[in-house]
Amino acid sequence: MFGPHLILEAYGCPKELLGDLTRISEVLDAYPQQLDMTKIMPPYVFKYSGTVPDDWGVSGVVLIAESHISIHTFAEKGFVTLDIFSCRDFDVDAAIAYFCEHFKPERVEQQLIMRGREFPRSAPRAAEIVEQERLRVAVG
Repeated sequence: MFGPHLILEAYGCPKELLGDLTRISEVLDAYPQQLDMTKIMPPYVFKYSGTVPDDWGVSGVVLIAESHISIHTFAEKGFVTLDIFSCRDFDVDAAIAYFCEHFKPERVEQQLIMRGREFPRSAPRAAEIVEQERLRVAVG
């Protein structure tokens, strides 16, 4: 397997928390360390406005050596999403607790997807998979 992908949707968060660019940036900046991951760039955070006036919010991402962490808010609607994708395991409960500590949701929904179930972790295994695929194509 390549790694876990946590998808979190949070409802009923205070508008002032979701519209605060500084807060989103600070949360993203500290998240990698909270999960024992390696930040490879500062967070990129910006405010956006949709075609519907109450669809405005803040989006941000921080790239980590293990993949990425992103947050997208809809401040007027009290809604925020979190994605943490990593090539290695992390403490999902700690990731959710850290998020909830900063955004105060009334409720959250979570999904944990295990991505890349057949991802080859070694060069010999990758060569074996490629060879099997070549044989399958040649025969088929």
